[in-house]
Amino acid sequence: MTDFIIVGAGLAGLMFAEKALREGRTFIIFEDESQHSSSVAAGVYNPVSLKRLSGISDAQQQLDTMHGYLQSIASRLNQHFDNPTPLLRRFASIEEQNNWFHACEKPSLNAFLSDRLVSESFDGIISPFGFGLVKHTGWVNTRKLLADFRSYLALQQVLIKEAFVHSELVFTPQLVSYREIYARHIVFAEGFGMSRNPFFNRLPLNGTKGEVLVIEAPGIRAAAIVKADVFLVPLGNYTYRVGATYNWSDKSSVPTNEGRAELEQKLRQLIDCDFKIISHEAGIRPTTKDRKPLLGTHPHFPALHLLNGLGTRGVMLGPAMANLLYDHIESRRQLPREVDINRFGADLLPADHS
Repeated sequence: MTDFIIVGAGLAGLMFAEKALREGRTFIIFEDESQHSSSVAAGVYNPVSLKRLSGISDAQQQLDTMHGYLQSIASRLNQHFDNPTPLLRRFASIEEQNNWFHACEKPSLNAFLSDRLVSESFDGIISPFGFGLVKHTGWVNTRKLLADFRSYLALQQVLIKEAFVHSELVFTPQLVSYREIYARHIVFAEGFGMSRNPFFNRLPLNGTKGEVLVIEAPGIRAAAIVKADVFLVPLGNYTYRVGATYNWSDKSSVPTNEGRAELEQKLRQLIDCDFKIISHEAGIRPTTKDRKPLLGTHPHFPALHLLNGLGTRGVMLGPAMANLLYDHIESRRQLPREVDINRFGADLLPADHS
């Protein structure tokens, strides 16, 4: 018997696996590689909503938890994933400068926003009005993190690379069984794949398609993450990740000509040098209508739990949400209402899962 079956080895599932390892719990994790949003993600962590210039609830706690998890995983795997990097918000006008300095005075933001205008120019970057500096930012090499962590779990013989068939679950008073595996709990961390989960697929997980490019641009000399209408993340060797698009209707993971054209157009408004596109990828972010995660236990099947809806902030949210769900399962701690699946009503979590 094992403590947990984890379904999904993206950021959410792997962060829960890390929590289980820390707590000395046993688990089996399933991954069919049907979802790509975690590997496609730029992995940027940023404690500020730059679009609205507003704070993020528990941002510092999320950052601290994230860094602790990344250090623990890096030590276990003897690898490096975390890349602390300053983030520069490019200003497009004097009005944007003024809005920035006003935001710096907000108590929720003054620890993260610098009130000094960055007027330095960078080769290849168009910036007539300068930049605002966001502190405590960086990016995580999510592709490497997922690949290396999955390889480690495979060596431990706890990773099963196949699709999970929900209809083969069998419930007993104390346990749940799947084929020949018996477990105390199952944690579903399937990302947008939740749409095929009969126990939770009535919850409002919308899914938002995002497309990104990796470019080579020797003419750019910027060691910071630059955010304008698109972000530009320095990967090293004159390569940069560029993204991302937002498409609420297309639910495929196939890159599109329209997405590429949109990214190129916005990129040309940010840089004034030549570039070469190295790769073009797409994934479906697991987003919700209220932009909050989906955590909790099924009211009719107490061994079934959900960790989903991390949206565009999976790197920052994943570790903190894994902590919350683990403590909810093992210590029966109440989840914050804003992330609890019960906020949507019991009728979306019926006893009938056919």
